[in-house]
Amino acid sequence: MTTTLSSPTTTKTLEIRSSDDSWVPVCEESRLTPGRGVAALLPDGRQVAVFRGRSGRVYAIDNRDPFTGAQVLSRGLVGSVDGRPFVASPLLKQRFDLETGRCLDDDEVAVAVYPVRGK
Repeated sequence: MTTTLSSPTTTKTLEIRSSDDSWVPVCEESRLTPGRGVAALLPDGRQVAVFRGRSGRVYAIDNRDPFTGAQVLSRGLVGSVDGRPFVASPLLKQRFDLETGRCLDDDEVAVAVYPVRGK
């Protein structure tokens, strides 16, 4: 779905690939603020945290903080270390790489990463 804004600019609908390999629409790309996240609910009940990095690239990771079990990563602080974008959990502050899902503070922990496309 493409929506025409008040200007002649159009926006893309962001879609995330779910576990059954289907693409699920989550929001219009224009709704994302750089450096902030939003949560989206997938049809299978999982929550995904969607972020627009400061560079403009969009990322999607699991919204569940593996250290607490709370669905809060979409509310985390976005930053970068050595050029790698991450989100820090708002609870215990562990950082998760937005490209790989790997926890930067504990090599044995990671969150799922989801492919994103604009359509």
